[in-house]
Amino acid sequence: MKHWFADGVFRTVLRNAGYLASGKLVGALLGLVALACAGRGLSLTQFGVLMIIHTYASGAGGLVKFQTWQYIVRYATPALHHGDERQARDVIRFAFGLDLASGLVGMIGAMALLPWLAGYFGIGGDYLWIAIAYCTLIPTMTEATATGSLRVLDRFDLIAQQQVVTPFLRGGGAAIAYFCGFGLPGFVLAWYVADLLGDLALWGFAVRELKRRNMLAALRPGMFGVARRLPEAWKFVWTTNAAHSVYAAWGPLSNLVVATILGPVAAGLYKIASTLLDSATKPADLLRKGYYPEIMRLDPREPRPWLLGIRTGLLAGGLGLLVVAVVLLGGKPLIALAFGQKYLPAFDLLKLMVFSLAIQMATFPLESLLYMAGRQGAALVAQLVAVAAYLTLLALLTHRFGLTGAGIAYLLGSVAVALCMLVPTLIAYRQRGRLPWPPVKVAAA
Repeated sequence: MKHWFADGVFRTVLRNAGYLASGKLVGALLGLVALACAGRGLSLTQFGVLMIIHTYASGAGGLVKFQTWQYIVRYATPALHHGDERQARDVIRFAFGLDLASGLVGMIGAMALLPWLAGYFGIGGDYLWIAIAYCTLIPTMTEATATGSLRVLDRFDLIAQQQVVTPFLRGGGAAIAYFCGFGLPGFVLAWYVADLLGDLALWGFAVRELKRRNMLAALRPGMFGVARRLPEAWKFVWTTNAAHSVYAAWGPLSNLVVATILGPVAAGLYKIASTLLDSATKPADLLRKGYYPEIMRLDPREPRPWLLGIRTGLLAGGLGLLVVAVVLLGGKPLIALAFGQKYLPAFDLLKLMVFSLAIQMATFPLESLLYMAGRQGAALVAQLVAVAAYLTLLALLTHRFGLTGAGIAYLLGSVAVALCMLVPTLIAYRQRGRLPWPPVKVAAA
């Protein structure tokens, strides 16, 4: 371990993860406050409807938005590293144009489909127009350009600050709705305002930082014209969009499947368990966000980035085992304290899902390594195979065993993702000598 920390890149990964962790820790606590207020201020059915409205918009945004931050980090990082600011600006311009277009398409599509889907998800006619209005958030949810720009410019501290904004506003709004008795519309408004202002805060940070670096022209959106100067731009974004749309929609789709089969009450319990689990997996997510930009500065033909992946994976896996123990010991009293005794069945579900933590955390570097090696197509295939298996298991086991089946399916789905990612990563490592570096042609400094 002493030798690990002698590696400057490894220390940088941990430093950036530390920045993000500071914001995520506060955000997770405030998020629990918001859920606790909603759980106590609403009936089980209303709480489930609130979660379904939010997850529908989040799922729609996840399905249509391109993961342009991946593209920015993959190509703008080496461009800046080699002194080509023009190419870095083109990369960001292309990503920004794509974000705007996909956000608008996603909003229109989600609004148009909701009247036909609302009945399947348990959204009654009284709340249909509220749910449709909530879909206007989808364009602001496509904030990947802002996130990617800040990561490339190594401003993880600003991302950490922004991560507190949404949960702070949501917690405060939920508390007001609870104590003032505003009911379901009040809680929906609290969620809406918090998401909107949180996304705008991230864009504000990105604009300020790009202006400071004399790169504000990067936020002049462009797509087709700019793409002609960027080799493989469309191929990369379409592939990563498909892979990450599947990944981003994993949670919302799971909740909607449970709602369709078991109803809003079960969907609310599932949301509580998955939210607690998602909070517990944040250490791996934070390490991944700090790890990915750093390996983009390294030569993939050398063992160093691959060894860095093993080290960070082992560290995250060890943290995962500790988190599993903490959740098993403290999950039940936490749910009872935060949400009340009527939500304790969520802990039975959480006990099954929590074992996926160590798997997810230990294997988080695999996807980043595939992108570094230019094997985004392999990552897409792995995601599709694993998610198809997971959704099939989720539908079958939930229908047969209820929420217990949903928990078992979640655990098996995590195993499937890990195995499907591991195989192409090992193949890419064995063939690393043939990888191009840098990934794009850059102008001479």
